[in-house]
Amino acid sequence: MFLGHVITAQGVAVDPSNVESVTKWTPPKTVSQIRSFLGLAGYYRRFIENFSKIARPMTQLLKKDEKFKWTAECDKSFEELKKRLVSAPVLILPDQTKDFQVYCDASRHGLGCVLTQEGRVVAYASRQLRPHEGIYPTHDLELAAVVHALKIWRHYLIGNRCEVYTDHKSLKYIFTQPDLNLRQQRWLELSKDYDMSIHYHPGKANVVADALIRKSYCNALCTEGMCKELQQELERLNVGIVEHGFVAALEAWPTLVDQVRAAQVNDPEIAELKKNMRLGKARDFLEDEHGTIWMGERLWVPDDKELKDLILTEAHQTKYSIHPGSTKMYQDLKEKFWWASMRREIAEFVALCDVCQRVKAEHHRPAGLLRPLQIPEWKWEEIGMDFITGLPRTSSGHDSIWVVMDRLTKVAHFIPVHTTYTGKRLAELYLSRIMCLHGVPKKIVSDRGSQFTSKFWQKLQEELGTRLNFSTAYHPQTDGQTERVNQILEDKLRACALDFGGAWDKSLPYAEFSYNNSYQASLQMAPFEALYDRKCRTPLFWDQTGERQLFGTEVLTKAEEKVRTVRERLRVAQSRQKSYTDNRRRELTFEAGDYVYLRVTPLRGVHRFQMKGKLAPRFVGPYKILERRGEVAYKLELPSNMIGIHDVFHVSQLKKCLRVPEEQADSEHIDIQEDLTYVEKPVRILETSERRTRNKVTRFCSVQWSHHSEEEATWEREDELKAAHPHLFTSSSESQGRDSV
Repeated sequence: MFLGHVITAQGVAVDPSNVESVTKWTPPKTVSQIRSFLGLAGYYRRFIENFSKIARPMTQLLKKDEKFKWTAECDKSFEELKKRLVSAPVLILPDQTKDFQVYCDASRHGLGCVLTQEGRVVAYASRQLRPHEGIYPTHDLELAAVVHALKIWRHYLIGNRCEVYTDHKSLKYIFTQPDLNLRQQRWLELSKDYDMSIHYHPGKANVVADALIRKSYCNALCTEGMCKELQQELERLNVGIVEHGFVAALEAWPTLVDQVRAAQVNDPEIAELKKNMRLGKARDFLEDEHGTIWMGERLWVPDDKELKDLILTEAHQTKYSIHPGSTKMYQDLKEKFWWASMRREIAEFVALCDVCQRVKAEHHRPAGLLRPLQIPEWKWEEIGMDFITGLPRTSSGHDSIWVVMDRLTKVAHFIPVHTTYTGKRLAELYLSRIMCLHGVPKKIVSDRGSQFTSKFWQKLQEELGTRLNFSTAYHPQTDGQTERVNQILEDKLRACALDFGGAWDKSLPYAEFSYNNSYQASLQMAPFEALYDRKCRTPLFWDQTGERQLFGTEVLTKAEEKVRTVRERLRVAQSRQKSYTDNRRRELTFEAGDYVYLRVTPLRGVHRFQMKGKLAPRFVGPYKILERRGEVAYKLELPSNMIGIHDVFHVSQLKKCLRVPEEQADSEHIDIQEDLTYVEKPVRILETSERRTRNKVTRFCSVQWSHHSEEEATWEREDELKAAHPHLFTSSSESQGRDSV
């Protein structure tokens, strides 16, 4: 007998005399009596599983400002504690020369711990959560249970090896996690005093500590042979009775593990490995009771292509994985499986996935190095053209601007036009505004607008001896110089609209004057000076320009010197731009016969349409490369439904296809425009609904879109649909269906 404990050869037990006084204790009437009872019972709490949870109803009455009210739940707790003390188990005496095992668990009600040694219980410990601990995340609660065990059994664990088991798997990596909050850092510092390691123990296996914080419920009851009176009593308790049936349990089990086990049986490499294991040569491998080979905690997968493809497909293409990248997929699979060259085969599998190639955005540098156009030899030998459209229509009938610029001196002319001008009208403007001033150019660089690809325009330039150079499809960067001038002009017109008001075509001559007399960094002078070899007289610099007295060959010599200077400065600027751009790009080349994907851009049929445009594929194809055009362009073999699209594309619009899929992209059903966009149109209205506010009723329609199923329908405003797609509302049957909703 020692301090109220009976010590025997079997271990430590409670003192029967103290237990007898507890069993005769009458229910407490005051808070002081509750405190006295819990003080005596708590002295033996190390013998009682789930002590804190059992005593919780009574401990709630000990709180400050808590009104004393002895309820049936308190009485039940009181009697249960007395019963547990009478039947308290015998705990072993700890052996300080042996290792300890600690099982920990936590819930939203309390913490539970069990200290064992060689499979026998040394002590139980549990406590209720403090008020501030109720907001802890699960990870911190599980770590708090471990810290509670280390603190309460410090006198046992200091100096001894301790294996801690928890059902929270992420705690295994607490010692290697880089980012910890202050609470976790403080607890981790405390754990460094112990020789310990943390292991994962599933919840259903961690039954000892799990029982301290969890409660089991009976959810199935067999009533065979039960008398009718008892059945009626159960029915009054709202317990359903199945007269004819049986109790069954359903357990889900992955079949992949069984398939790997079966594949290992007849694999010759596995048989050879087992021989080496018996000779002690393969120490990293283990064999379980089923004869299955494991690489540590990872299952060895035999060299069976069908089995590997099944595992990779399950981890990549099912609804529970949805096409992860190669790194994420490898990190997931390596937790359970292992085979030689696993990372490389996963990377190849993801790279060959057709769906990933068509829908995933590219996160590496853009393809295609910068290939600048050659610098012209003389002024107005090579010019660039483009149209700025979509401008407000003025009183003169103009709604567009025709931009024409010299690629050497950067002098530009801005001609107001209308989008309905015919080829003949544009030719007249070209002759009167460009040719009469600068002569016939040798080359014209432009995009593939209908104005420039018309037969009339091509025939006119052929007769004049001018060669037409068109940009590749959907790649305006080919004539980037003209595109940049368009941007500058638009900014100038916006500024004029704010400062001076009026129609934009009235400000266009001033914008042209301002641009041609503004300093150009690449020329290191204004375009006007590069063209005429003198500065323009302006209100700001009225007296700084003068007439130069040059005659005969001096004029030609000076003009040639100015052109050489301009060309050299442009060459330096091009070299600087190429170096800057190529550092942010990657070189990509293809060969004739390769298959590539083509980048497309989906457009929304309705301006509120948010989902389908974003979920549409980023690439279509693959298509076969017929030949290479120049340094960074390729000609593709396009299907018949894309006959209106130019078949030469810049390399930045292409993506390598590593494996041609058996079922290619369904581009036949996608109406791709010439600018590589396609519009998703509403097919039909599925249903309608109303949203009522205090002063307004708004009707919405569930719309099915082209290229998408009914499950992917979106809700759109009815008034916006009527304005954009009135044909959806012409059917009387649809109207009746909407009215009936």
